[in-house]
Amino acid sequence: MNSIKTFSLMFIMIALLSWIGQAIGGQQGMIMAFMFAVVTNFVMYWFSDSIVLMMYQAKMVKEEDEAELFKVVRNLTVKAELPMPKLYIINAPTPNAFATGRDPQHAAVAVTRGILDILNQPELEGVIAHELSHVKHRDILISTIAATFAGAITMLARLGQFAMIFGGGGRNRDDEGGGLGALFMIILAPLAAILIQMAISRSREYMADESGAKITGRPVFLANALRKLSEAGKQIPLKANPSTAHMLIVNPLTGGGFVSLFSTHPPLAKRIELLEKMDKNMKMAGLPKIIS
Repeated sequence: MNSIKTFSLMFIMIALLSWIGQAIGGQQGMIMAFMFAVVTNFVMYWFSDSIVLMMYQAKMVKEEDEAELFKVVRNLTVKAELPMPKLYIINAPTPNAFATGRDPQHAAVAVTRGILDILNQPELEGVIAHELSHVKHRDILISTIAATFAGAITMLARLGQFAMIFGGGGRNRDDEGGGLGALFMIILAPLAAILIQMAISRSREYMADESGAKITGRPVFLANALRKLSEAGKQIPLKANPSTAHMLIVNPLTGGGFVSLFSTHPPLAKRIELLEKMDKNMKMAGLPKIIS
């Protein structure tokens, strides 16, 4: 089902880019936008994991170098019925983590040095289980495609704005309706793409919190970890590219008020509240607590 959703999203984004290209440059613009969308899909499907890991200068580690981390991840992959992912360390003091890869067989989990320094083992398990949930449900590929196309649509819209400014002086009265429609499209298409990205990222963060908490058996572990990551991130911000911010477990791009409305992450306080409520319900239901 998630594979169907992924390819459906890719098709929708190709169609949307082609439509924008036609509005900007007619048939030739549509063909160029279509080709651009196909190439972008190909690159994101096969190479998005390598690109993101390179952006954060993540280094792959071996078990002899990070034995405790490997132990935590291996135990959780067994519980989640997943293959062992490749593990990477980002040499940054800010605590954060993300998973990447097009499917569970080609997955990687990256954590910063800072997260290993401030979290105890149960809290680290909560974070890793959250990331493994993303891997299991192929969330990363879907979110990466959505983010990539949001950026591509925004870029095409800006090109359209320049085209209308420098090439739109010769329109006659019959073209005014089409020109007005193109103007609205150029303004609204990037907003629509960003809203799609936000909706996908926020819903999947909630789902990964819940699914990851079920893997460990104690949602409060992840709740405590999120609280620590948020506080530490405010003191030591992570230098993150906005195009990849949605992949991290805690949004590195801080901001409140109006800015928070356009965040790819749901409110952290709400995530913690839901996890603590889930933990309370599990205790009341008498479900077993699995602590590795």
